[in-house]
Amino acid sequence: MEERPAEETNRQAQNAHRPNGEYIVTSRSSRDSLDSAVDPLGPLRDPHEPGCDVFLTGTVFLDIIFTGLESAPVRGTESWARGMGSSPGGVANMATALARLGLRTSLAAAFGDDHYGEYCWDALEQGEGIDLSMSRTVPGWHSPVTVSMAYEGERTMVSHGHEAPPPAGPGPFPQCPPRARAAVASLGPGGGEAWVAEAARRGARVFADVGWDDSGRWDLGALADLEHCEAFLPNAGEAMAYTRTDCPRAAARALAEKVPIAVVTMGAEGSYAVDGRTGETAEVPAIAVDALDPTGAGDVYVAGFLTGTLAEWPLADRLAFAGLTAALSVQEFGGSLSAPGWTEVAHWWRTAPEALRGRYGFLDDIVPRAAEPASRRRAVPTIGFRQSA
Repeated sequence: MEERPAEETNRQAQNAHRPNGEYIVTSRSSRDSLDSAVDPLGPLRDPHEPGCDVFLTGTVFLDIIFTGLESAPVRGTESWARGMGSSPGGVANMATALARLGLRTSLAAAFGDDHYGEYCWDALEQGEGIDLSMSRTVPGWHSPVTVSMAYEGERTMVSHGHEAPPPAGPGPFPQCPPRARAAVASLGPGGGEAWVAEAARRGARVFADVGWDDSGRWDLGALADLEHCEAFLPNAGEAMAYTRTDCPRAAARALAEKVPIAVVTMGAEGSYAVDGRTGETAEVPAIAVDALDPTGAGDVYVAGFLTGTLAEWPLADRLAFAGLTAALSVQEFGGSLSAPGWTEVAHWWRTAPEALRGRYGFLDDIVPRAAEPASRRRAVPTIGFRQSA
């Protein structure tokens, strides 16, 4: 068996188990004070609950984001961006959004054995308090990288990376995901992933989004893991393609016949949801903001909706909160480190336009009246500055 480096061995030695075999979620070591004070699941917690609120897995990228471009890059020319940021990306977008909303988040991912991987690990574990006890550092494997260029309210991305090699020895994942309140999955055509079914079997409520179907078949039956989902949250284009409808609301109603809760995001129009178990519907318009970078906004939306669902808020409040968190995120650089926490939510609520205060009045019972200024990590132009002597 291949010997693992000391760094990986030390990290995996932290994978302490509960007596019943459950993983212990590591504590948050660097959190904004207000975020520490707000636990959206506080009234629902009990001594016998899972140590993990949300489990997810996927690929962590090092994102390099260029903003302030006047237009799309033109072939054969050089474009200069007014802004640049670097941050963990990929599945890290969702993990960070969940953690910043106060959920105990566990991420299983491979990290490159390079400076990018070290930066991403530190940013997620030390900076955000995300439990990485099921993650690993892969010797000799470089971190996947995405360059994202934001312009005209959209973004274009170029990525490079290789699939991480499997663990050298038997590992806890994906054969044994931790017991959790919820799990987040990204669906795609095919036979499904074994861990999703296992997570659902162990009581996790599965929330899923879906990517664009490059094959053009848009076969809802090919999304094998949909049967394990509590909620499915595609965008309008995806929802209409999968349901062969020409209206996002009709698409949501059709999807609610396949999954308990169907949510369709409609961009500037907001979002629409149907609870297939009760027949309840809800629609909330989007909040108009000046967007700097839309990277990761969809992940933040799912995180906000998941948070409200676990907290047992009314359906319309969940849509409103998800839309608010997404709107706050697009006003900052990058994907993961643009995600808002309760400090940003509290600041927005204190200064919210009068026309929105009725719709978002539920925040009054959640956000403390007094909030300290945020000291949030944000995307930075570079990583690894040398320390002066």
